[in-house]
Amino acid sequence: MIQTLPHDHGIVELRMARPPVNALHPELLQAAAAALREAVRDGAQGIVLSGAPGMFSAGLDVPFLLGLDRPALNAAWQDFFTLCSELAHCPVPVAAAITGHSPAGGAVLALFCDYRVMAEGRRDGERDIRYLIGLNEVQVGLIVPDPIQAALRRLVGPYRAERLLVAGRMLESGEALAAGLVDALAPVENVVERAAAFLRDLLALPRLAMLGTRELARADLRAAIGRPGSVDLGPFLDAWFRDETQQVLRDLVARLKAKK
Repeated sequence: MIQTLPHDHGIVELRMARPPVNALHPELLQAAAAALREAVRDGAQGIVLSGAPGMFSAGLDVPFLLGLDRPALNAAWQDFFTLCSELAHCPVPVAAAITGHSPAGGAVLALFCDYRVMAEGRRDGERDIRYLIGLNEVQVGLIVPDPIQAALRRLVGPYRAERLLVAGRMLESGEALAAGLVDALAPVENVVERAAAFLRDLLALPRLAMLGTRELARADLRAAIGRPGSVDLGPFLDAWFRDETQQVLRDLVARLKAKK
């Protein structure tokens, strides 16, 4: 589910590989967190988190989550926040190579990285392909937990974060760049290389100064997410099991099945 690919300068790419859309099932989340820790233990100097061309991640695996009782659902969501925490606390820089669409949980993972490169729109014959990113949880009936809101505010500012979160708005890649949600755009085939280039530039700096400054600069992000297992999901889970939320989520799953 996670492909570990070496690059030059001690950079390691962790590529999510759970077809067809890299839905964030607990197995994928656990594998990604383990691969991140292993890469650091093995001496990685920088890490690229990537997905498949055209699809970074479609977010949490909602059809799977809908079948869980409260304890199992809590465990599954804690797996998600554990990966977010691992990214926030990673001792080496992590660049998100957003290789395509990145709604909801996919966008959240990118928030906890150091830098975000997203695939820009492209022309495919007669079609314009526009890649989308955003925290659309409200549109599918979910409350956005505070650690995620804090991470978004850190990037785009409080008022813009409020507008994006409350509306659950998805942005095209160019809009995301203008809003500060991503840092750079590249053709889909060059996204990983652009992310690796960012890391190479960092690694060319005096190491202790760069890492020490980075640790201080990211203290607010680490405080927002806490350590693995520290996020209180009680209010979120209460909302999940409300009739309105369940209906919206089941309607979403039905629409996804109809598209297959």
